[in-house]
Amino acid sequence: MKVLIVLTSHSELGNTGKKTGFWIEEFAAPYYVMADAGVELTIASPGGGQPPIDPKSEAPDAQTPATKRFNMDQDLKDKLSHTVKLSGVSQADYDAVFYPGGHGPLWDLANDEKSIALIEDFYKHNKPVAFVCHAPGALIKVKAPNGEPLVKGKAVTGFSNTEEEAVGLTNVVPFLLEDELKKLGGTYSKGSDWGSFVKKDGLLITGQNPGSSEDAAKLLLKTLKETK
Repeated sequence: MKVLIVLTSHSELGNTGKKTGFWIEEFAAPYYVMADAGVELTIASPGGGQPPIDPKSEAPDAQTPATKRFNMDQDLKDKLSHTVKLSGVSQADYDAVFYPGGHGPLWDLANDEKSIALIEDFYKHNKPVAFVCHAPGALIKVKAPNGEPLVKGKAVTGFSNTEEEAVGLTNVVPFLLEDELKKLGGTYSKGSDWGSFVKKDGLLITGQNPGSSEDAAKLLLKTLKETK
């Protein structure tokens, strides 16, 4: 099995002067869940090369077994520093796609035409698409084959308004993910703040927050085995 992982290339946290990017746990945990299961993984980003890491995800209180493993994994760090450009990838080469979060995707992947077309292509070819935390923001302009928003009428989750408020970025982000998913007609639900909560609706898998990243990847693996 081959899975594409798509990371953000956006590093600026609005106009705060602070940095953002992808959240290490949301990349590392799914990566190892899939790699340990024998999945062949390719990492891509809009800009290619080294994607920006959210500095807050490197803080001591953000560490998990997966991030600790990543910190010791020079091979994966080297692979991460050479992500392929999103413009050069095709769904035809993969069985599924996984989008880790961090705040970065709200700025670039939400509006990236290649990413939007790629997700639509995976979905149209009956391949699972998975997103965790802020990464469901990459879905806001994605259309289903019938031309309506892909999330319309589907059970979805993603970083909640209360979690955004807790990290103090409600007025910094370009949109509140929970509000946007509801506005598009998604059937949004959430679990407790920071706890694992994952929703699956057909081929669409979404996880609420960093604590959901491992379970989202496990659900993607299960879905892949069912569709094979």
